[in-house]
Amino acid sequence: MPPMKRETPDTAESLTGGNVPSNTQNPALGMPSTTLRIVATSEELLTEAISEAPTESTAAKFETKLENVGKEITAATGIPTWGLVAILIGVGVIVLGVCFCCIRRCFRKRRSKDGKKGLKGAVDLKSVQLLGGTYKDKVQPDMEELTDNAEEPDEAESKQSEVKLGKLQYKLEYDFNSNSLAVTVIKAEELPALDMGGTSDPYVKVYLLPDKKKKFETKVHRKTLNPEFNETFTFKGVPYADAMNKTLVFAIFDFDRFSKHDQIGEVKVPLCQIDLAQTIEEWRELQSVEGEGGQDNKLGDICFSLRYVPTAGKLTVVILEAKNLKKMDVGGLSDPYVKIALMQNGKRLKKKKTSIKKCTLNPYYNESFTFEVPFEQIQKVNLMVTVVDYDRIGTSEPIGKVILGYNASGTELRHWSDMLASPRRPIAQWHTLKDPEDGDKKD
Repeated sequence: MPPMKRETPDTAESLTGGNVPSNTQNPALGMPSTTLRIVATSEELLTEAISEAPTESTAAKFETKLENVGKEITAATGIPTWGLVAILIGVGVIVLGVCFCCIRRCFRKRRSKDGKKGLKGAVDLKSVQLLGGTYKDKVQPDMEELTDNAEEPDEAESKQSEVKLGKLQYKLEYDFNSNSLAVTVIKAEELPALDMGGTSDPYVKVYLLPDKKKKFETKVHRKTLNPEFNETFTFKGVPYADAMNKTLVFAIFDFDRFSKHDQIGEVKVPLCQIDLAQTIEEWRELQSVEGEGGQDNKLGDICFSLRYVPTAGKLTVVILEAKNLKKMDVGGLSDPYVKIALMQNGKRLKKKKTSIKKCTLNPYYNESFTFEVPFEQIQKVNLMVTVVDYDRIGTSEPIGKVILGYNASGTELRHWSDMLASPRRPIAQWHTLKDPEDGDKKD
């Protein structure tokens, strides 16, 4: 007899005896029979997909079998196809989210490591200070050795270093017939630079000590350290006997429009030490100023602005501030206020005054006053600015004053001329207070 062919079971039914219900469970495997069929079918599909070449027919077959598997899973679980698709999409989203979180966490760890490395390379201020202290300790003994071995400067060199204020040339001529002394300021050389640009704006004040009644000023020479003045001033009514008790002073200043004028130096010539019977022309080295601020700053300085409008005929005076005023009270302070008087031919036309600043030598006012002065009269009037120390019990005593106008001189005339040359524009300038006259002591 020919051998009988043994047919291999294609389904799970043949493995279970052929009549096992679809929902029964295999006692050997502990799995439902439906699950076994799905597993077997999946294995067959994978085997065929691996064995066969990837052609269009195999792809179509694989797609058809996938659909069949999906239908079987749907029939077994009772979940529709769209539900299975949604579940698969949800699982994919969760997997992607978990992967993203893991990657982000890894990047954070790397950043924190890089940050720690950067902190390690940062500069610590305390360590720098300690390092600087150690270097200082190392350098200090070397500096002490240098100072010990350094040579002491000669007295001549120290004197030359002190006297670098320049020199002044002048000429003196005394007339015995008229008892007058003619003083000519010729020129100055090698003056120090007091301005930002490396130059100065020098001018010279000439007066006699101890009275200082008459003062003369030269013109300001802009931006030069070697000015040539060539100006002559005459002191009249100086008898020869009185001249022997006087000292001629040349005080050189650096002009500054917006602040107090700095004194460069001075030359003092005691007249008793020279022969006035001859014409004297000589050079003298400038000496440093005796005392704080020199001879002319004993009363203080005041700053104010002038503004004139020709069309309206208005003169505006703004009292800004004063500094280094003379101490008038017992406690070493003053109670200053400022009087502004408009004068014509020695008569007071109008008068105004600022508020009183208590217990100060450097008052700040910033108060404005206006006078009506027609253009025809502006060249005939004077403006007198007086700083007064207020006294509640007694009479208020003037500290010093400044007179501006057509017959003024020096910085006062220059300020007045600048005001007229720049109409409608405020011109501010510092002025040194002059000695008040006896007639100004009344308020």
